[in-house]
Amino acid sequence: MSFVVRPRRVRLFAGLGAVVLFAMFAVAGVFLRESDTGVNFRLSDQIAMVGIGLFLALGALWFTRPRVRADRDGVEVRNMLGARRFSWSEIEQVSFPDGSPWARLELPHDEYVPMVAIQALDGERAVAAMRELRRVRREATESPRSPR
Repeated sequence: MSFVVRPRRVRLFAGLGAVVLFAMFAVAGVFLRESDTGVNFRLSDQIAMVGIGLFLALGALWFTRPRVRADRDGVEVRNMLGARRFSWSEIEQVSFPDGSPWARLELPHDEYVPMVAIQALDGERAVAAMRELRRVRREATESPRSPR
């Protein structure tokens, strides 16, 4: 009983964006020396342009990082800057507030953790992910655990 979800549309757009960014800077780097602008470009400038394109492409791919992984013991939420694991006993509710861009874990004392991997942009896929996450939570909290 394990469940993993990642955002779909953001991953698609980030991947396409990364390819376009890298391609634009690589083409610009290749043809930089050929330009008749009066500026003297060298090989190091061309390499730098390709490097900048690679750096920006990797930055775009950073948006593919979010993930939610749930199992019998709890939930691991990996967002842009880090990952945290929560046991089911720490979680009061799994919710997707109206108008919110993504789902969240409700914790005690009015705290919450956003789950960027379950995004409103994904539409029906996000609804299915929430249903599955709630099912895993229900099974983990209601069924008696067998000794290991």
